[in-house]
Amino acid sequence: MAMANVKLGRQSSIQDSPRSPEAKLGMQVEDLWDVQEPELSPNDKLNACFESIPVSAFPVAPQGIEIKSDASLAEAVKILAQNKILSAPVVDVDAPEDATWMDRYIGIVEFAGIAVWILQQSEPSSPRSPSSPSGAESAMAANGMAFVAGLGALGPEGASITSGDFFEALTSSEFYKNTKVRDISGSFRWAPFLALQKSNTFLTMLLLLSKYKMKSVPVLDLDDGKIDNIITQSAVIHMLAECTGLHWFESWGSKKLSEIDLPTMSPKQIITVYEDEPVLQAFKLMRKKRIGGIPVIERGGGKAIGNISLRDVQFLLTTPDIYRDYRSITAKNFLIAVRNYLEKHEKRSPMLSGMITCKRDETVKELIQTLDSEKIQRVYVVDNDGNLEGVITLRDIISRLVHEPRGYFGDFFDGVLPLPENSRV
Repeated sequence: MAMANVKLGRQSSIQDSPRSPEAKLGMQVEDLWDVQEPELSPNDKLNACFESIPVSAFPVAPQGIEIKSDASLAEAVKILAQNKILSAPVVDVDAPEDATWMDRYIGIVEFAGIAVWILQQSEPSSPRSPSSPSGAESAMAANGMAFVAGLGALGPEGASITSGDFFEALTSSEFYKNTKVRDISGSFRWAPFLALQKSNTFLTMLLLLSKYKMKSVPVLDLDDGKIDNIITQSAVIHMLAECTGLHWFESWGSKKLSEIDLPTMSPKQIITVYEDEPVLQAFKLMRKKRIGGIPVIERGGGKAIGNISLRDVQFLLTTPDIYRDYRSITAKNFLIAVRNYLEKHEKRSPMLSGMITCKRDETVKELIQTLDSEKIQRVYVVDNDGNLEGVITLRDIISRLVHEPRGYFGDFFDGVLPLPENSRV
């Protein structure tokens, strides 16, 4: 339902303080909330509110980093690391100046995908562990990149390194320096990635991030054929955290996690790794199960001592106490080594906060504030004894904010599906 002439500036508990763009956006939802049909349920009212706001209203992330298709993997990793970002769109250098966005971009490359690929290429071939692109293929395809078979292995200069700066030695190999981003890129059927126009709605964006499991949603400016913004799950959670005090948010956020059926999985469904298992096992499980993080469990009990996420694969390549023995370091020692490294080199990092947990009787608002303040992707639910009961991700929270109306997307995905084999958005 379309709403016209919405007036901003509603009185609220956050009005007296300087309002961030996210808070102003929340107040726009507040005004829309008040004019919805009274017979609508709170959930339907939120759906209608978010369907009335275009994604162009979402604050633009100050990023704008793009990677050229002829950049080597080494150059791509350097760009991502220097800008402290996890992914970036890849621009086709051969595209004409007036190219459409579908011809301008060839995909989105992720740091974690490259790092996992590097590790796999360095693994020596064996009957139990044959050279295969399947693992890296899954990692790359997860955000629009597909691994191309036949690249071969790095050879002895990568596989035999057990000491020294593993990352520098590996990335100095001619194969790694000569492999271009475009050499390992694939595309969807008609588009390099699934994207939205600025006129699409918040509801569409939220559903793509939650139900359709996208990590981020590019927003296009069709006039110049370029990406105008990239909206992430974390950015949405931050927006929600900024809405504390607004009526629409409080009516939803005051609910206990158990009231909205979170967590969604039982303790037996949680994928875990024991503290004395090699940390590589954790990354292999994440890759195989296509999950972003995994708790480290103490041997002989059900308590978690920490969390390892897919983004932490970078520490296998950059932290001296880890890369010297990256194949055998245990999950527990990995956590310790990373924490020691971060205490010396980073003023703030989610891994310095230790294991973040919550209980079922906490409210949605409390959980959102924790996720936002700690800059983390997931929180583990524990019982009174500290045993794991479930996990709640950013996607789970967003999925409880909105629901997909019947037939909402229509033929929206027809031009994108089927995806490349072993791929998902």
